[in-house]
Amino acid sequence: MKKSKAFWGFLVLALVIYAVVQGMISGGMLDLYYQNILIQMCINVMLAVSLHIVIGITGQFSIGHAGFMAVGAYVSAIVTMKLGLPLIVAILLGAVISALAGLLVGIPTLRLKGDYLAIATLGFAEIIRIIFLNVDYVGGAAGMVVMNMTTWTYAFVAVVITILVIANFTNSRHGRGCISIREDEIASDAMGINTTYYKVIAFTIGAFFAGVAGAIYSHNFFIIQPTTFNFLKSFDILIYVVLGGLGSLSGSVIAAIFLTVVSAYLSNFPETRMIIYSLVLIIVMLYRPTGLMGTKEITSLFKFGKKGGSKV
Repeated sequence: MKKSKAFWGFLVLALVIYAVVQGMISGGMLDLYYQNILIQMCINVMLAVSLHIVIGITGQFSIGHAGFMAVGAYVSAIVTMKLGLPLIVAILLGAVISALAGLLVGIPTLRLKGDYLAIATLGFAEIIRIIFLNVDYVGGAAGMVVMNMTTWTYAFVAVVITILVIANFTNSRHGRGCISIREDEIASDAMGINTTYYKVIAFTIGAFFAGVAGAIYSHNFFIIQPTTFNFLKSFDILIYVVLGGLGSLSGSVIAAIFLTVVSAYLSNFPETRMIIYSLVLIIVMLYRPTGLMGTKEITSLFKFGKKGGSKV
């Protein structure tokens, strides 16, 4: 009953937010600059939530998320620009290919732990970037020109679906299996839980939605380049999850929105942008060392759910 209330409450809230923003866009109150910030916010939320399922729920330290984003971005761009198919088809194909990449990478690497897993996933992301850097079909180092097709509606629907799927996965039997791995992998294995299976599932789902974010991203700007998806991008996504609170879905969402707004505001101060951005992160982590939400969900503030679960 509590889960049902939270689910419908989230849907109502999402519809209200969409109606308000869409009304402001239609009325000319939000120009292209602010629309672009909103779309970028949705992209960052998708990336944060998709990495949350790997790090926050399953406890696997992955820093190669930009690689899956790159796969989704380039595959979707090829589908629309080279094959002439609709954007929705491009998003789905980009996400599916990203998920397959996650599966192929996850099966051999997720037997590793800690720093070794981080290095393996970082290596994968760099391999993907180098491949796109040297393939002339997608423009190589110069990048690939992509038509601007992303709209606020596409971005918002994608982020709502991402949150709903990952929140429901977290509260499912599979999600509880992933959480048990995060808490104590040895004990989970001893209790008969197939730890590799659940880690690969979480990794594949995370890669799928990173691919969706990549597809939305590639069609929001007029060009995509391999340098966009370097290891620094993976660290940016990691910051969203850590700042929000490891294990908190709503924390990842809030952190992604917060840092997107901060970054957009600081774009007016290019000389000191990274200094101020870093100071904001340091101050937040000093006063909230467990992240903005810790392991709690925002619904626990309204007594919809229990501590530590994703009650959406």
